[in-house]
Amino acid sequence: MNPFAPEIDENLGSEGGLISDQKKIDGVFQNFQYAYTFKDTLIYSQLLDKEFTFSFRNYDLGVDVSWGRDEEMKVTYGLFQNAQRLDLIWNNIITITGDSTSIIRSFNLTITFNPTDIIYVDGRVNLLLKKGEDDKWRILRWVDESNF
Repeated sequence: MNPFAPEIDENLGSEGGLISDQKKIDGVFQNFQYAYTFKDTLIYSQLLDKEFTFSFRNYDLGVDVSWGRDEEMKVTYGLFQNAQRLDLIWNNIITITGDSTSIIRSFNLTITFNPTDIIYVDGRVNLLLKKGEDDKWRILRWVDESNF
């Protein structure tokens, strides 16, 4: 067997892939983790609804800051370009509504810019999800509840 021309693994199927079709809530979190791990802005962009908003508390200034989808993509692109490595771990879901549209979930994120510049973020995301006409879940609103 040639290691540079491996055979196709027929056992992977749709459940075995790294990327989800986002038709289930878990698929949103799976694709989010994939996008961060592989610094994939295309997959990340598919997580966000057209009307997406991100907001967080700027504790230094004592104000809430928010932006839309375009700014979120610019910020995330910058993070992906400047980080050597991103390790995102999703923890337990803290609260979820019966229709799965509102989810608060904790996470651990390790951002490695270089071996001497590593940032550890432990926080919570408060997400409002929306199911599109294509039956895919997307993030409509993300409130960052981290104390960073």
